[in-house]
Formats: sequence, structure tokens, C-alpha cells
Amino acid sequence: MEQEQILKALSTVQEPDLGKDLVTLNMVKDIVIEGNHVSFTVVLTTPACPLKDMLRMACENAVKTIVNKEAVIKVNFTSNTSTNRKDGGQVLPKVKNVIAVMSGKGGVGKSTVAANLAIALSQGNAKVGLMDADIYGPSVPIMFGVRGERPMMMDMGDNEKAKIVPLEKYGIKLMSIGLLVDDKSAVVWRGPMASSAIRQFVTDVFWDELDYLVIDMPPGTGDIHLTVLQTIPVTGAIIVTTPQDVALADAKKGIAMFGQAQLRVPIIGLIENMSYFTPAELPENKYYIFGKNGGKKLAEEYDLPLLGQIPLVQRIREGGDTGIPVMMSNDEITKAAFTAFASQTVRSISMLNAHMETAKVAEVVA
Repeated sequence: MEQEQILKALSTVQEPDLGKDLVTLNMVKDIVIEGNHVSFTVVLTTPACPLKDMLRMACENAVKTIVNKEAVIKVNFTSNTSTNRKDGGQVLPKVKNVIAVMSGKGGVGKSTVAANLAIALSQGNAKVGLMDADIYGPSVPIMFGVRGERPMMMDMGDNEKAKIVPLEKYGIKLMSIGLLVDDKSAVVWRGPMASSAIRQFVTDVFWDELDYLVIDMPPGTGDIHLTVLQTIPVTGAIIVTTPQDVALADAKKGIAMFGQAQLRVPIIGLIENMSYFTPAELPENKYYIFGKNGGKKLAEEYDLPLLGQIPLVQRIREGGDTGIPVMMSNDEITKAAFTAFASQTVRSISMLNAHMETAKVAEVVA
């Protein structure tokens, strides 16, 4: 066997999301051949890639079919998280992708979705941060069990001003206004003050290297949303809704906001939360308390990916209240729903980075 033969065989293996073969995409590295033994490394676009097993099988079949049916093949995987940033890295220079999680209205579980998405990405070996941009109703300190804790300051040296070091919990870097003010105090600020705090979360926090920064946006569409989009090169937005008609109506407003030409922020997809209720004693039954497939129909209406349907489960609520998100529990069924959601999210991001225009900071018309 020769290296050229191996590359020719692997050029028949398509990366299903990007629509090109592994060799053209320069995803094959470090080919080593010793007799009938061959090993090589496939460089994935994200450490949380859900397609590893499928790619491994396709590579093995290609080599055995085209080169040597007796070949003993070892496929290794590494990752270089894809990014479409070419903005000079003036803000968040070491962050590859920024995911804005938003909802048209409150009460649909946006913060719960953002928290468990961040953990699911981290459990896929990605470096992840979570920024709580909901200045008036911060949830991250409660959901991660860090109420009362305060972040430290780091001396950056070289005449640079000190920066805030995010707290870390469950492998996630965390920043929230709730970590800076007393949790019994109300944040009574006008829009410019809230927007200023968000800018500080971007410029004065030492996020360091991240594959994904998840931003838990406040509900609705307003000053903070525009500040985030004006300040940060957002890779894309995830819209959270429930199947209920009133939630879907507000989700449409969020979709419309990101669809404005001057924002130029792609939508990664839509996630339907509280899709159905299944009692523990009747695991085969599904009760559609808030309606059935409303989010799915909305995704189809706007030609958006449906990233998943999260069930209404008591364990999710309990995890948020006790500071142990469901992704850190032993509820394998619910965890599987969030893991599938995270997998669909990273696939959509990889496709956006491959096919969309370069991520830029939005130029919002005042």
C-alpha cells in the first residue's frame, strides 16, 4: 500500500455536512503504512462532532474496497473547530464561535436550554463559555450553583488593565451580572447602563481560548440584543420556543429581527422546549400540554433547521433550581435529548462556517 492509494480511496469519502470529500477538505493527516497496517488522522470541524462513527466506517470501507481488502486500519480523530471569523479579532480574539440563544418571550426555558447546551458541548470535549446577558433577570448563578461567589481579577501586565476571570463550573467558564451584585438586589438600570455592562462582559473579561461562547440573551428584542450584535461577531442565533401559539408568535419576532438585512446574523436553528410530557410511570405515553409540533411547523415555515425537541421533565426544573443542570445528572433519557440538540447545533455551525459569508459585527442602524 502507498500513501497515494490511501488518499485516492479517502477522496471517495464525503463529509456529509460540507458536501465535499475528506481529501479536498484537507481533513486527512499523518498517514502511516506498515505492511498491511495503515493509520491516519481525520481532522474534524468540531470536537463535539456527532459523525465520528459514520466517518470511521466509511474510511475503513473505502480503503478495504479500493486499496487492500486485508488492510488493518486505524482511524484517529482530532479537531480544529471551524470558524468564519475574519474580523481581525479585536474583540474576543481567541473565541472561535459565538452562539446567541434567544427567545421572543420569557418563560420558554431559554436559560435552561443555554445552560445545558453549554454543558453538552463541553462534554463533547469543546472549550465552552457561557455569558449571561440577561441583566435584569440573571439565571446562571442559580442554575450552576454559584450564588454568592465572586470572580477574581487578573493582572494582564504590559500596562494593560486587569481583567475579570470567569468562574468555572462543570467545565464551563461563567460570567453574569448576578456574580457581581447581591442576589437580593434588583438591577434598576436604564438601557445605556445595561448595554455598558454587556460591553464590559466582552472587553473586560478574560475568556481566553474557546471553541464556543454561548450567550444567554434576555427575552424579547431590545437594547441589549442590539449591543451584543454591534459588539460581537455572532456566528449565529438559536431561537427557543414552546409549541404554544403565543410563544410561536413571539418567536417569529425574534426570527424577523435576525432576518433584517442590516443585522446579517444567520439563524443556526430553532429548538422546541417543553414539547411533551411523559410521566415516569408511563414512559411510553406523551402528553402534548402546550400543543403538538408547533416549533417543528414554525421551522418548516421559515425553512430553518429544527435542532431538537426537549421534553417537559421535572428533573430539568429541579436541576435548574438546585444548581445541578440535567446534563450533570443520571437522567440518561433527558440528557440524550440535549446531546442530540448540541450535535445538531455544531453541525449547523460547521455548515454555516463553510458556506456563509464571513462573520462580522453587525452594523445596526439606530
